[in-house]
Amino acid sequence: MDILIKICGMRDPDNIREVLTLNPDFIGFIFYPKSPRYVASPETLNNIRFGQKTQKTGVFVNASLEEIMQKVKLYDLQAVQLHGEEPVSLCCSLKNRGLMVLKAFQIHSEEDFNSTSVYNHQVDYFLFDAKTISYGGSGSKFDWSLLDAYQGDTPFFLSGGIASDDLDAIKKIRHPGFRGIDLNSRFETAPAIKNYMLLQQFIKQLKQNE
Repeated sequence: MDILIKICGMRDPDNIREVLTLNPDFIGFIFYPKSPRYVASPETLNNIRFGQKTQKTGVFVNASLEEIMQKVKLYDLQAVQLHGEEPVSLCCSLKNRGLMVLKAFQIHSEEDFNSTSVYNHQVDYFLFDAKTISYGGSGSKFDWSLLDAYQGDTPFFLSGGIASDDLDAIKKIRHPGFRGIDLNSRFETAPAIKNYMLLQQFIKQLKQNE
């Protein structure tokens, strides 16, 4: 299986250009003002050429449809990741506008997968993250053995504290719904600044023998 790569929490133009040479499937830009990786200006993405493979993804937390669509147009986004308590109706409205939709869920126990059921078939991907007091980017990891309890049909990304030493564990995941990984804080030298060499080495090793 070809594991999809999402690199999230980017902001620096030069760093973005560098990471784009790794051909990730998604690059995430966070539009949540309380995040240390918050993107405040459209100048962040000015004059950056994205290949056809990489989906520009906006990450939102409990934002309105109007706010999300404003950012979609301003930043020319192809996908959105919803990291709060967004209703199914919002997900459907975004999909009806031609956007790819990822819905994040914080996981701590098997029961946390229950909340995914009403979103099943309503979004393109789920994203399973560690349960924290914040909305992602904490560097925390949940117990991946809990994935066995997920019985939904919607494919998912694995998120939350993924680091270079998780390579073997990722390759051992055999869940039929597993599609990709979300890389963020453990590959940074500072908030929103990714370590290119570390990412390059990790992705190369991950793609070997897929």
